Amino acid sequence: MNPARRELGIEDMNPGVPLDPDIAEIYEYWCALAPDRPLPGRQHVDPADIPARLLPSLWLLDVQREPFRLRYRLVGTAIVEAMRADPTGKFLEDAHPHVKTRAEFFERYERVARTGIPSRRRGIAQLWIHADYREIENLILPLASDGTNVDIILVSTKLFRYAPERRA
Repeated sequence: MNPARRELGIEDMNPGVPLDPDIAEIYEYWCALAPDRPLPGRQHVDPADIPARLLPSLWLLDVQREPFRLRYRLVGTAIVEAMRADPTGKFLEDAHPHVKTRAEFFERYERVARTGIPSRRRGIAQLWIHADYREIENLILPLASDGTNVDIILVSTKLFRYAPERRA
């Protein structure tokens, strides 16, 4: 465990709302990676060490700094299902054209890449609309191959379904 990493905490867009247990488990996993470095890198993430039930909700984004852009590197099956498409290899704004003009959407990811501080949000999905999901909770975790400069972002997204009788 890297105590300094834990002390950085999480930028929480929903203070007072407890972390979903699956999101908390991924956060604990990330905190334990490469304890001798400020930030873990992709080389420290071993899918075999992550509980299988969590893998479908993970996605990796490559970080391009100038200009700031994000490219889908890997997308878990639950996310592909929710998007109804596999965006692997596409830039975020190409896979989701509706976010191109929403600077505030990218600001959160850019802040994580710049500061190395994870960010958590719970609310309505911003990248896709799916009739079965009422909301999502996601955690954006920085990865840095050199331990300092974030070059990949690991995202864990928990999808919350509507109860069948409540869907319109």
